[in-house]
Amino acid sequence: MIYQDSISLSTKGNGDIHEITGNVELLIKQSAIGNGIVHIFNVGSTGAVGTIEFEPGLARDLPEFLNRLIPPGKNYGHEQMWHDGNGHSHLQATLLGPSLTMPFKERQLIRGTWQQIFHLECDIKPRNRIVYITVIGE
Repeated sequence: MIYQDSISLSTKGNGDIHEITGNVELLIKQSAIGNGIVHIFNVGSTGAVGTIEFEPGLARDLPEFLNRLIPPGKNYGHEQMWHDGNGHSHLQATLLGPSLTMPFKERQLIRGTWQQIFHLECDIKPRNRIVYITVIGE
């Protein structure tokens, strides 16, 4: 059986991170699927999803780390082509990835105690994001 829905997020721009574990768990419960996998997918090339211990320190550390690793700048090929200021945003989102797949059992995500699902905005502007959640199982 397959169940699919989406969640909407309004972001504030680069570094805005949202914890979406509860949203995913709710959709698993709504799916009426007991055991399987859930796939979480960010629509767009400048947003990412993953897992982290979602606490204020790491919620600040991750975007700061990405901005040190792949800093804003004008030397990116994307910048030279489009001049839109977000070449680094595309690279940061690509590094983390647009999707995540996790198992669940008895309608509960299988995850570590301190492992939550996040969405990270890498673009320089606020965005309205759609994240598709696909629940697959029996």
